[in-house]
Amino acid sequence: MTTLLQCVRMEWQPDDQGLQQVLQLLKDSQSPDTATQRAVQQKLEQLNQFPDFNNYLIFVLTRLKTEDEATRSLSGLILKNNVKAHYQSFPPTVADFIKQECVNNIGDPSPLIRATIGILITTISSKGELQSWPELLPQLCNLLNSEDYNTCEGSFGALQKICEDSSKLLDSDALDRPLNIMIPKILQFFKHCNPKIRSHAIACVNQFIDCRAQALMDNIDTFIESLFSLAADEDSEVRKNVCRALVTLLEVRIDRLIPHMHSIVQYMLQRTQDTDENVALEACEFWLTLAEQPICDVVLSGHLVQLIPILVNGMKYSEIDIILLKGDVEEDEAVPDSDQDIKPRFHKSRTVTLQHEGLEGGESEDLEDDDDTLSNWNLRKCSAATLDILANVFRDDLLPHLLPLLKGLLFHPDWVVKESGILVLGAIAEGCMQGMVPYLPELIPHLIQCLSDKKALVRSIACWTLSRYAHWVVSQPSDSYLKPLMTELLKCILDANKRVQEAACSAFATLEEEACTELVPYLSFILDTLVFAFGKYQHKNLLILYDAIGTLADSVGHHLNQPEYIQKLMPPLIAKWNELKDEDKDLFPLLECLSSIATALQSGFLPYCEPVYQRCVTLVQKTLAQAMMFNQHPDQYESPEKDFMIVALDLLSGLAEGLGSHVEQLVARSNIMTLLFQCMQDAMPEVRQSSFALLGDLTKVCFLHVKPCIAEFMPILGLNLNPEFISVCNNATWAIGEIAMQMGAEMQLYVGVVLPHLVEIINGAKTPKTLLENTAITIGRLGYVCPQEVAPQLQHFIRPWCTSLRNIRDNEEKDSAFRGICVMIGVNPAGVVQDFIFFCDAVASWVNPKDDLRDMFYKILHGFKDQVGQENWQQFSEQFPPLLKERLSACYGV
Repeated sequence: MTTLLQCVRMEWQPDDQGLQQVLQLLKDSQSPDTATQRAVQQKLEQLNQFPDFNNYLIFVLTRLKTEDEATRSLSGLILKNNVKAHYQSFPPTVADFIKQECVNNIGDPSPLIRATIGILITTISSKGELQSWPELLPQLCNLLNSEDYNTCEGSFGALQKICEDSSKLLDSDALDRPLNIMIPKILQFFKHCNPKIRSHAIACVNQFIDCRAQALMDNIDTFIESLFSLAADEDSEVRKNVCRALVTLLEVRIDRLIPHMHSIVQYMLQRTQDTDENVALEACEFWLTLAEQPICDVVLSGHLVQLIPILVNGMKYSEIDIILLKGDVEEDEAVPDSDQDIKPRFHKSRTVTLQHEGLEGGESEDLEDDDDTLSNWNLRKCSAATLDILANVFRDDLLPHLLPLLKGLLFHPDWVVKESGILVLGAIAEGCMQGMVPYLPELIPHLIQCLSDKKALVRSIACWTLSRYAHWVVSQPSDSYLKPLMTELLKCILDANKRVQEAACSAFATLEEEACTELVPYLSFILDTLVFAFGKYQHKNLLILYDAIGTLADSVGHHLNQPEYIQKLMPPLIAKWNELKDEDKDLFPLLECLSSIATALQSGFLPYCEPVYQRCVTLVQKTLAQAMMFNQHPDQYESPEKDFMIVALDLLSGLAEGLGSHVEQLVARSNIMTLLFQCMQDAMPEVRQSSFALLGDLTKVCFLHVKPCIAEFMPILGLNLNPEFISVCNNATWAIGEIAMQMGAEMQLYVGVVLPHLVEIINGAKTPKTLLENTAITIGRLGYVCPQEVAPQLQHFIRPWCTSLRNIRDNEEKDSAFRGICVMIGVNPAGVVQDFIFFCDAVASWVNPKDDLRDMFYKILHGFKDQVGQENWQQFSEQFPPLLKERLSACYGV
């Protein structure tokens, strides 16, 4: 039977005319002309109707050695796309012919053709064909023994691609565990005389480290020894793969590396200085990975003296970086941005959170370097990220190794070296802040001076590094550092170089977050600069400018509500607003910015609110309509960009929050409640999240429009009390609490719909802090308006309720929640007995409760004390921490 099949296979011969037609098509498809391209596409679709068209394609790839390589390779790539799209419908004879031709020609003399055949083999095998092509792996492994280099290299190339695409499958029973044979065999090739083969061999095995393939684990010591034997390999690709293997082993099998750690560290110190930057980058990943391992300080503390100078050296721009960054172009503000310059922006939906006691430190932002144009990972970024994490591990112990270097760098005459010193200073800001404080009075003025350096790349990195020390700057008397920093940063916002503008705007936004109302005396000056930048900026930086303006509004709040400030700020924003079409994604940052401004200006935003409100409603309506069309006819309509709707809902929330009851007339004249009903049921969690935030805000300021919808809305809110979607659940919970406060006793109807979910959430072991706090507030509010319905559940939630609200600042929400708890304790005192110490602790967390709330606390505490008697109370209060005892005694006399 086999022989017959082989005969049939051998018998397939192309028809000359057919072959010429296919070759012509391949030639045409290399034409840049769009019309020709379109014709080629149509022709391809026609030819795909003929089953043996694919035979022609493989024939051109493997047999037509007279044709040029580009045409042959293209033939293979078209075939690969066909395999991807409809391999399942290839007739068996065609599929077999293709497979046979691939294996027979894997050793083609041309590297391009070998690689194309390798890609084709992988594509077939990843279509689930490894199972139905059982002879493939044995054949490829066999061909590795070939004396012919091309055959060996071609087979290895194909094997490497299969290992990359199907590593899990190769380690499964489905194929009878071929790795048990493959891995020992491939390990032998680590010693092959040809570097390309050695490199393939390591790359193949590297695919199985992450998934801890058993066959590799069984040979792990041989593998590590083989890697060590290649340590000094003269080929850079081999060295790169050795480094990659060690980095992955560090994450997966650190236990096997520990005995050799000293020599590995020495090896990696050398490789991080490799003349080939790809090798150096791969080696630098080793430090980045090690920095995140618990054993980092033990392993590295003795080597910092060698490692730190190497990392610092890697933080310099390479010559190629400077060319790519146009480092010699100082003024480019007039050059329009191309679309590729602008990264897609994602809007972060609104989440309702509560204020906490104590100073909230700024969230530590990830180490962001300033060169987005090189957004691809490189040695500079990897070195800087590593230094950042090491600074967080070793803290000030890093400084003795760094400070001697820093002085030489920061004052170096070569701008490239000086620039890298400023980056080093920014990288260590978070981890070494304590130890750096004594040097900052000298360093900050130097960095502020660097903001007017003649090199744009120095000015831009100085912006970033200064933003990393903004917290310290703001903690000092404002005339010392804040004022000069702000003055120079505002100049950089108007720099003639776009990269500097961008870095300055981002740094200024960070400074605004730290300085908050400290900026109020300078508002006029700040607004003049930001508004001037409006007329000057190209597309990309405009988007960052919106962010700086929005952050300013968040930071200074109602202080912005002055006629002269509004007059400066609003006209350019509204002009932009009118200029942008509803489909333009630039609306996202502008809407976010206006939302912050509306919240800050409050009544000052009234003159602008109507067109802004109307447009938001229109955006929601349009998006919902598009979504409906798409759901009904997905083949005819595109899926809508739902971010338009989310940002619009969030701006409506900002308007409700800023304008308060003034928003009532706008709501009355629109169909927003109908739209909200649809948004609350959207499949996309972010849409639901923003709709519940808006529902809560509208409930607070114009409940008369919300009330008629409550019967429809409550079941939807109940369905969304699912902590799997944390932010959705959080906002739904908050909205229920706001509705309860407005509904009063009429809320009884709905307690059964929501309370069981809330009790479950507050007792969840994995419930995040914000959600716990909002859940506690809402349970308290429900208990306040419906004590008879909620109090019987008291013992099921009182303990987590008390612990989650003890750190919240005194505010209206906390007030209403505690009133609710007090009323419930009145209805069901037994419910609190077991956990009374937690209640005492929560009461003590109040700094200034209102008088009547203080009386409620007083009555409950004394009632409990009288109930149990002096002696029992004495024993009970012995368990209190001293601070709690003191507080209760001073405030409530117990």
